[in-house]
Amino acid sequence: MTLHYDKTGRLHIQSPLMGESLMDKELLASTTTTPVYRLMPDLTVVKIGGQSIIDRGRKALLPILDELIEARQSHKILIATGGGTRARHAYAIATDLGMPTGVLARLGSSISEQNALMLAILLTQHGGIKIGHDDLPKLASYLVLGALPVTHAMPPYGLFEQPPALGRIPPHRTDVGAFLLAEVLGAERCILIKDEQGLYTADPKKDASAKFIPEIEVNELLELDLNDLAVERSMLDALRDAHSLREVFIVNGLERGNVTRAIAGEHIGTRIYRENGHG
Repeated sequence: MTLHYDKTGRLHIQSPLMGESLMDKELLASTTTTPVYRLMPDLTVVKIGGQSIIDRGRKALLPILDELIEARQSHKILIATGGGTRARHAYAIATDLGMPTGVLARLGSSISEQNALMLAILLTQHGGIKIGHDDLPKLASYLVLGALPVTHAMPPYGLFEQPPALGRIPPHRTDVGAFLLAEVLGAERCILIKDEQGLYTADPKKDASAKFIPEIEVNELLELDLNDLAVERSMLDALRDAHSLREVFIVNGLERGNVTRAIAGEHIGTRIYRENGHG
């Protein structure tokens, strides 16, 4: 980029985007030529489900925290928290009161943050520290100091959340929030801890004929257009368009050892991956 003066004497910065429409498809395509700098390529983002794990209490949660405490001796870990049953209760009340989607998103975020605070307190003796989204630029420093950071996974769309195509529930919730965190940080791995083996063709709690899916390409999964999913559809859209991350793992945290094995790089549960895309 260079500086130059126009005929009126004003100083301008010459750049490829100067005076161009940021809606031009060819221009937008040209911005992918430079590789994305991965801030923390050795980081693992681990999201602990709200309803599936945290709401079950100590029997489900504490063994998972024990695994994470042990795993962080040899891995850099960022813990993110889901919202769970309390978020669903808030959504139900707010919907009944006619609240718009953006208000529901704010409510869901506050409950996810409550869970992050509880986990950080439980991990206090092991360096647990609750961090907000504004603290993420300090993440590397926290890890160097021996902290075990916990943040809420609800992405900060808040009142600016886009209206969903169906219904009024915020489309960007904690699964996509954890993924977007991992993507922007250039993390090595994103793991979603839930209470099922992984992804199924239907909800196995309701449909005994549901078939387990150990591995599937994200575009193939989107094309199936399943009626119910163990992950948010917006997370699949984000994975399809991602620049750094190429896969997400869904693991059953109720089976001891699964979290440790997933962090170590083993294929546990369901792997959702993208075959082609950026990068």
